[in-house]
Amino acid sequence: MKYFIRSLKYFCALCVLCAAIMYLNRMAGTARLTVTETLYVMFHTPRGMMLPAVILLLAAFYPKFGFIVRQVEGNIDDNREQILNAFRSEGFSLRSEHDGVMVFRADNWGRKLMMLGEDELIVSQYGQWIRIEGIRRGVARVQYRLDSFLEMIRRNE
Repeated sequence: MKYFIRSLKYFCALCVLCAAIMYLNRMAGTARLTVTETLYVMFHTPRGMMLPAVILLLAAFYPKFGFIVRQVEGNIDDNREQILNAFRSEGFSLRSEHDGVMVFRADNWGRKLMMLGEDELIVSQYGQWIRIEGIRRGVARVQYRLDSFLEMIRRNE
């Protein structure tokens, strides 16, 4: 069910993006057709049907490749301060912590909106690795920052 809801969110976001592009083209004077004529062409010609088909495919598969798990060598207990600093510097704050699992969420509503409400990043210990899971753009940024913080500590030891 979670996959379907994520897919639906991205479908709506892509439709809004498509509509915004059509509107901006019309306002800039680069589009010769009105919005209703554009929609007619989009849904009544084989070439026009490609855009809705691509939007549907992207929305259907984005949850599969848009959410990832990354690992950084370290320990949650020993490197707690570096973890908190890495998330804080990327605009996330610790919302809950239980059984060795830390849950971070975006600090401001703008970032939450850009992530379509999928701003939850989960940090856990997996053997000798700190495991970060969540939406790709959030995880990638935090992982890079955390890795550089931990590398600085290793060099100074």
